Amino acid sequence: MEDHDTGAGAPEVGVSSASQRSADPGNASWQQRRPTELRSADGQAGDAPHKGKPKKRRKRRRGRKVFARDEARPAENRSPAPGKTGAPAAEAHRPAEAVVSPAALVPRPEQGARRPPVHELPVFAALDLGTNNCRLLVAVPTRHGQFRVIDAFSRIVRLGEGLTANGRLGQPAMDRAVEALKICGDKLRNRKIRKARLIATEACRTAENGVEFIDRVEREAGLKLEIIDRQTEARLAVSGCGSLVERDTQGVVLFDIGGGSSEIALIDLAGRRSPRLANHIVSWTSLPVGVVSLAERFGGRTVTREIFAAMVDDVAGRLASFDGRDRLNHLKASPNFHLLGTSGTVTTLAGVHLELERYDRRRVDGLWMDRDSVDRMVERLVGWDFQQRCANPCIGADRADLVLAGCAILEAIRAVWPSERLRVADRGLREGILSELMADDGVWRNDGRGRA
Repeated sequence: MEDHDTGAGAPEVGVSSASQRSADPGNASWQQRRPTELRSADGQAGDAPHKGKPKKRRKRRRGRKVFARDEARPAENRSPAPGKTGAPAAEAHRPAEAVVSPAALVPRPEQGARRPPVHELPVFAALDLGTNNCRLLVAVPTRHGQFRVIDAFSRIVRLGEGLTANGRLGQPAMDRAVEALKICGDKLRNRKIRKARLIATEACRTAENGVEFIDRVEREAGLKLEIIDRQTEARLAVSGCGSLVERDTQGVVLFDIGGGSSEIALIDLAGRRSPRLANHIVSWTSLPVGVVSLAERFGGRTVTREIFAAMVDDVAGRLASFDGRDRLNHLKASPNFHLLGTSGTVTTLAGVHLELERYDRRRVDGLWMDRDSVDRMVERLVGWDFQQRCANPCIGADRADLVLAGCAILEAIRAVWPSERLRVADRGLREGILSELMADDGVWRNDGRGRA
């Protein structure tokens, strides 16, 4: 089961980017959080632009001597195909890097010897194993505070399936997660990673056999996962969305509706603003309820309006015990106060709102939705039966039994912090990890362009 939230494929916005390139596998092995030899972003060399007048190059082609200027040569194929006297004009001006889907990012062998690149960018990686999804991002730094995704992987594994009832991770769920993590491990070992952070969240935090599962992952997938606490999870979610908070914003309630827990952070920006959004968190909470756990308790396939209302009330009761919920009361009436949601729930709502025939992260990430639009989308989804939810291309069979639980959590949040505007973020923990790793490593300090 592939998850549509890949974290790659959008235009470069803040710390995220649309540019994705497959990388040369290389020969060095990868080790967790250990600085390694630098490598080019795409494994290719010799594609840096030449300064001044391009040199002529002498080629032999079927017994004739031909001169070709460097910039007119196809980037991926240095010599023409047999039987051709020259490259077509369209081929000659083809971009050196092609944008490819995450599924196509597989190691490919070198196509002949290449010169070493003029500059090499350090590579960073972030992996998030949640209750519902397993997600990986690999990126290189670009302009100050930003990075470009060069590889990504996302799969719905439902690690927390049955956890609410049994208190343990089930064998089929662990098997699915391990298989996904083996793919992630292969991707990481095929690159020279400078720094990486691999995290596990609520399912592994609460399961009786969570630590045993982490040990199994290390044995079978070769990855050492770190089980993070809820405060760290909330901070990383905030760090990943910093660029979606505009300069004139005074207050934000950021929420991340997960599979087994939901993190909420109250952010006060009314004073002097720090470069790190996480420095402005004035209060936070982590509710031990997410789309998987809520759907398992109330049912996800057949959800009547009464069942939906009961789910909303359940979450509202948990929010009522959050002591810091009023810390932004002085800003809630401001036009510069808004909600910021990062989760499959809000991205799904945005896709339905845009009537997308196929989920498109580039159109969803950063989208603004007003109060009435959110109301209409929630009402539409509550009115659909299971088959109608399955048929929607932005929901599908993998999410059809979870999306209404997510909507119930969203409605409880909106009741506590009513806002005229909601901003949608198709980003989160992985982007937060990458942003913090790069900042701590100092890759943006020298010239602001990501050169280490």
